[in-house]
Amino acid sequence: MTIRVVIVEDSPTMRAILMSRLSRESDIEVVATAANAAEGRELIRQFDPDVVTLDIEMPGMNGLDFLDKIMALRPTPVIIISGATQAGNTTTAEALARGAVACYAKSQDGGGFASDGRLVDLIREAAQVKFHVPGAPSAPALRAAPRAGQPPRLIAIGASTGGVEALHAVLGAFPANCPPTMVVQHVNARFAPSIAQSLDKACAPRVLIAEPDMPLRAGHIYVAPGDDRHLTVGGGGNPGSGLHARLRPGAPMAGHMPSVDALFLSVAERLGPDAAGILLTGMGADGAQGLLAMHRAGAFTIAQDEATCTVFGMPRAAIALGAAAVIAPLTRIPEQLFRLAA
Repeated sequence: MTIRVVIVEDSPTMRAILMSRLSRESDIEVVATAANAAEGRELIRQFDPDVVTLDIEMPGMNGLDFLDKIMALRPTPVIIISGATQAGNTTTAEALARGAVACYAKSQDGGGFASDGRLVDLIREAAQVKFHVPGAPSAPALRAAPRAGQPPRLIAIGASTGGVEALHAVLGAFPANCPPTMVVQHVNARFAPSIAQSLDKACAPRVLIAEPDMPLRAGHIYVAPGDDRHLTVGGGGNPGSGLHARLRPGAPMAGHMPSVDALFLSVAERLGPDAAGILLTGMGADGAQGLLAMHRAGAFTIAQDEATCTVFGMPRAAIALGAAAVIAPLTRIPEQLFRLAA
């Protein structure tokens, strides 16, 4: 199947670079290009594309407002093409929270498009996104045996495609004194600090980028930097010992660096039944084996249900392995998690 793409980009040079790069792919067709949001709106209505690439920094209607209109009127997978500025990084993080499925960082000279296959991979992933129709029924949550009065010592969360929006929904419901929480979200390292900042503004606990050997404290959420290091947990050998973040280089796991599997496996080893794991929307299978290890170690495990996932790949893989004690719609995940402490 050919993936039909509309490019919305105000720079003629960037439009030409994008067109040239994508035209090399036999399964991708650029059906139209637009220089601004007004043109983009008409072309999306006319061509009904599978994927839209959107320059977030445009004259006239900005990319965020245009994204809101797309998601409200004609939900379409949108990949944000971000410029190399801090303002662009911040706006991109906001766009991911509002429903964009992925982001791509263009280089200062734009030449990165010519050789970098990541954009093509993102378009292929985005084409598999199926948006949840509001009001559509979700499968009822499957309940595990309750463990009243036993909050986890640590919560570990993994997400990929569509994950930033999902994290806002889940972490936004966390109490200010939540157990220390570690998050691996597949994203370009350039955007990770802005994503953490946007979550910090929206959540009661403090959200920050994890640093090497940083102590893990209640009321804090630690996000992987997104670079060439796995985020794992250290310490925790006994209930009295402190926990700390570990950032270590290594080979990719499940095709990713950092990997959700790496985090979950370390939590299973260090904390066993004293932890909880949550696997959210995402392409592929990263986190499935790690969630299974946590489940086998006695941890409380949750997978997001299909109806509310942007992409059901990662939760589906975990559910197929029998790794999830609970399968829950996105908005019910905090309820399922914190009933442990009821």
